[in-house]
Amino acid sequence: MPPASQTPPTPRLQMRAVRKRFGATQALSGVTLTVAPGEVMALVGENGAGKSTLMKVLSGAHLADDGEMFLDGQPYRPRHPLDARRAGVAMIYQELSLAPHLSVMENILLGVESTRGGLIDWSAMRRRASAAMREVGLATLDAATPVHRLAIAQQQLVEIARAVALECRVLVLDEPTSSLTRHDIATLFDLIRRLRRQGIAVIYISHFLEEVQQIADRFTVLRDGESVGTGVTAETSSAQIIALMVGRTVNDLYPHTARTPGPLLLDLQDLAGRDKPVQASLQLHRGEVLGVAGLIGAGRTEMLRALFGLDPVRRGTIRVGLVQGVASPAQRWTQRVGMLSEDRKREGLALNLSIADNITLASLSGLGPGRLVRPSRQQRACLPWIEKIPIKCAGPTQRLGDLSGGNQQKVALARLLHADVDLLLLDEPTRGIDVGSKAHIYRLIDELTRQGKAVLIVSSYLPELLGVCDRIAVMCRGRLSTALARQDCTEHRLMELATGQETA
Repeated sequence: MPPASQTPPTPRLQMRAVRKRFGATQALSGVTLTVAPGEVMALVGENGAGKSTLMKVLSGAHLADDGEMFLDGQPYRPRHPLDARRAGVAMIYQELSLAPHLSVMENILLGVESTRGGLIDWSAMRRRASAAMREVGLATLDAATPVHRLAIAQQQLVEIARAVALECRVLVLDEPTSSLTRHDIATLFDLIRRLRRQGIAVIYISHFLEEVQQIADRFTVLRDGESVGTGVTAETSSAQIIALMVGRTVNDLYPHTARTPGPLLLDLQDLAGRDKPVQASLQLHRGEVLGVAGLIGAGRTEMLRALFGLDPVRRGTIRVGLVQGVASPAQRWTQRVGMLSEDRKREGLALNLSIADNITLASLSGLGPGRLVRPSRQQRACLPWIEKIPIKCAGPTQRLGDLSGGNQQKVALARLLHADVDLLLLDEPTRGIDVGSKAHIYRLIDELTRQGKAVLIVSSYLPELLGVCDRIAVMCRGRLSTALARQDCTEHRLMELATGQETA
């Protein structure tokens, strides 16, 4: 007699045919997503694919125009984020939403404080907060510590402790490792595995596919507001996931054509900044990409800022072409040196201005008579870059802040190309952007070297440096190592240099 068929377990979360429109833009076109209790579901897709909109619908920040949602088989339709929190859905954004002046305990229980007789019950608050802190590995931290004193990784754990205190059933992590060290990432992954064992459903959003394959049980891919594929992570290669994300096969994520270094363009000798770098020497030729690896806080960004004139130089010499000496950012532009800041939103872009304004900001010559700028000329000058890179937008007059992060980054790069700089200083050029946009940027870097440009790139993503660079130097505690040929580098060796376990 055949065994009786078993009823499949009820999914923890179901989203069926969810639709959302903003004006003329269809952000979600019938997305379906299912997550089981105790499962880690990776949600992946290019910037602008609809991931953020879908999660805002889930967390109550947006109301869906159509579709259904269920939590443990019961209809779920939050009217606002507090509804979602009360139902057990916790959303942890890439930009943490903590009150820095309040204590850890107050942040964990903000909005759900324990009271007795109309007053806050501080003893009960401490018990509840301490229990949640133990769950996430913060048992040794004083619950009265102000949040602003904590490192980013600890602040993230406080956010997760808040979700644990609310007995969340679904936890959404949006780009949780973008500002974490390798050690912090390992700690976070251990925590996710513990939460999974407790039956919590985790939705993990990340552009780092190696992380997705390490931590996620299954994945769902969004493209152009639609769910285009789902599968078991262990049975799917990164190349297959990328093909679903971009709608085509990406044969070579890191193009690296044959390069012959030309004349010396940048010569840095014994450079020291106000605090960092302590000592940095390097040489960069035309037609070459030089990478700088290192841990967060090692002094990589400070080296670029001192070189570009944004931070003071305490000692050393800088020579760009035939020009030697310290210079201001305006002088560096005239020397055909351009910098892409790590913090594009605060330092690299004017989000309230148009795409055309941002692209032409550093080079307005030829856009009008005298000191004037004719908008028609400005817009025509931007069109080749919008098509070449390419930038997904409604046109050069569109407000930059309305674009996805990947397209904003492309605009920042287009500014350097419009200014026709010879030396590009790129600080974390692909942080927080999708695989498709990364592929465009890598191809662009390769093309620029063929044109005789020189690229100095700082990145925390070692596969990126190993993929695009000709040589790689490592910054450790403010000191820059001798650059090694790419073929002499491995991720393991670069990490040993970054942590001071090996000297180049």
